[in-house]
Amino acid sequence: MAADARPPRIAFIGYGEAARAFLAGWRSEPDFAAQVVAYDLKTDGPDATRAAKLADYATDGVGAAMTAHEAVAGATLVVSVVTADQAHAAALSVVGALAPGALFLDCNSCAPQMKVKSAERIDASGGRYVDVAVMAPVHPRLHRTPLLISGPHAEAAAPVLAGLGMSAEIQPGPVGASSSIKMVRSIMIKGLEALICECVLSGRLAGVDDIVLATLEDTFPGFDWPKRAAYMLERVMTHGIRRASELREVALTVDLLGLDGRMARATVDWQQEIGDLRLKASDHGADYRSRADAILAALGKHAQTAE
Repeated sequence: MAADARPPRIAFIGYGEAARAFLAGWRSEPDFAAQVVAYDLKTDGPDATRAAKLADYATDGVGAAMTAHEAVAGATLVVSVVTADQAHAAALSVVGALAPGALFLDCNSCAPQMKVKSAERIDASGGRYVDVAVMAPVHPRLHRTPLLISGPHAEAAAPVLAGLGMSAEIQPGPVGASSSIKMVRSIMIKGLEALICECVLSGRLAGVDDIVLATLEDTFPGFDWPKRAAYMLERVMTHGIRRASELREVALTVDLLGLDGRMARATVDWQQEIGDLRLKASDHGADYRSRADAILAALGKHAQTAE
């Protein structure tokens, strides 16, 4: 790790799954010694919510900041990992407090047009905004999860991320280039999850799920539909609320391109409805049938067959 690529102080805006995964990965690197501070909106919430987030900081050895300004003071690298609907607000929250030349990594899944607006405010305040698209789940690869970075400061950010052991590829183009790829890709990835939910749940209610998946396997050999269905149901059960937030940004992206993001909006409905059930997939086995039946039971419906 080159000395000039080691940020002495890193600030997280938002401290959830992604932030904790990145930090765990960084700490596995041999020379990681940065001071890490975090601010999360949950510390402004009810006592129990606030206490739980402060406990996360303590467990991870992270400095607890009570405001975004406090978190970024003196930080040379700021990593924004909040929910999609809070991405622009998170950028605005650090304006006026960033150290001159601080890199601001916007890792949030939001419309590229919104990232352009955030970049204008960050750069005008003396920071250096970088559009970051996180291209895979942060587990199990942690800080080595593939990233695309774009914008005028991507070249400056690349060696810093490499110094942290991260897997970032520069996507040529302005701010929004990386996010456009992520948003358009999500139409398919999250949309396929929603299609699986509707197909499998309907199949269970009709008692024909096994036949349907067998015919799909015949049409698309090698996909392993039962295994994929179990995985995608788990993804929606675990992350549906966050995915719904992202898909709203995807729909906006499509709308602003002059098309109608109707598929993305339909995907929002399934992601939100199942996410709102707050089911823990690991409590319901690893088979798609048991997971589907848990979802149906929570919705007040029951499959025709019992496996």
